[in-house]
Amino acid sequence: MSKAGSNPRAPPAASVAQQGDNIAHALAGAGGGLLSMILTYPLITLSTRAQVESKRAHSSTYDAVRRIVQREGIAGLYSGLDSALFGISVTNFVYYYWYEWTRAFFERAAIRSSRASKKLTTIESMIAGAIAGSATVLITNPIWVVNTRMTARQSSSSADNGSLPEPAAAAPKSNPSTISTLLSLLRTEGPGALFAGVLPALILVINPILQYTIFEQLKNVLEKRRKVTPRDIFMLGAVGKLLATSITYPYITIKSRMHVKEGTKEGMAQAVNRVVQEEGWSGLYKGIGPKVTQSVITAAFLFAFKDALYEASVKLRRRVPAQLPGK
Repeated sequence: MSKAGSNPRAPPAASVAQQGDNIAHALAGAGGGLLSMILTYPLITLSTRAQVESKRAHSSTYDAVRRIVQREGIAGLYSGLDSALFGISVTNFVYYYWYEWTRAFFERAAIRSSRASKKLTTIESMIAGAIAGSATVLITNPIWVVNTRMTARQSSSSADNGSLPEPAAAAPKSNPSTISTLLSLLRTEGPGALFAGVLPALILVINPILQYTIFEQLKNVLEKRRKVTPRDIFMLGAVGKLLATSITYPYITIKSRMHVKEGTKEGMAQAVNRVVQEEGWSGLYKGIGPKVTQSVITAAFLFAFKDALYEASVKLRRRVPAQLPGK
C-alpha cells in the first residue's frame, strides 16, 4: 500500500520546473512581441505595401506615409493591427516554447556528457532555431496570410488603377475586420489559401536561425567578460536581426507576394522569375528600408521586453511559494 499523498506516476520535480520555465519564456516572448509590435507597426504597414505594390506606387517612405494618411487617415498605418497582435503573440509563444524546450534538451545532454560548458554551441543554436521556426511557421502561417491581405488590400486596389486615389475622389470605405477577411478568403479561395507562401516561409526559418544564433553566440562572448545588461540585450537583438533580415530579404518579398496572389497558383521559382522579369533584381528588395528599420527596432525591443518580462516572472514565481500557508 503506497504512502498517502504519493503518486508513482507524478513527473519529477525537475521536469515540472523545466516545463514551467519553458512556459515562462514563451509567455515573456509573447508579451515582448505584443509591446514591440505596437511600437513599430506603421513601419510594417509601409514595408508590406511596398513589397506588394507595382513600381508606380510610393517613391519614398515619406510619400507612402503622406498618401496613406490622406487616403485612410492615421488608422491606415495600423490596418490589420488586431490580427498582427494575435499573430505575433501566438508566433512568439510557439517559437520560444520550442526553442527553450530544445535548449533544455541540449543542456541536459551537455551535463550528461560532462562537457565543460552547457552553453549552446553554434550548431546547437541553429538546430534549436530550425525546430522552433518550423513549428511556428506551420501553426501561424494562416494568421499571417490574413494579416498580409488586410495590410495590402487598400494598396492593391489602388495599384490596379495605376495610381493612389486622393481622399476627395470617393467616400472612405470601412475596412473589413479580421474575421470577415478570413471568411471571404475561405469562401473565394478555399482553405488551401491559408497556407499560401508556406514554402518560402519555411525557407525563411533561416532568418530566426541566423538571428538567434548570432544573438546567442555574441551573448556568450559578452558573458565571459562581464555581466550582460538590458542595454546589451537590446543591442545584441538589433545586430542579430539586422544581419538576418538583410540576408533573407528577397524571400521575405516573395512570401508577401504569394500571400496576396489570388487566382492562379504560382510556385516560388515562378514568383521569383516574374518579379525579376517585371521589375528587375531590385524588385526583390522593394521596401527593404522600412522593413530592415522595423525589423531591427522590433527585435531590439522584443529581446529587451522579453528579458525584462522573464526576469519579472522568475521573481514572481519565487515570491508566490514563500507566501503560501506553511512556508
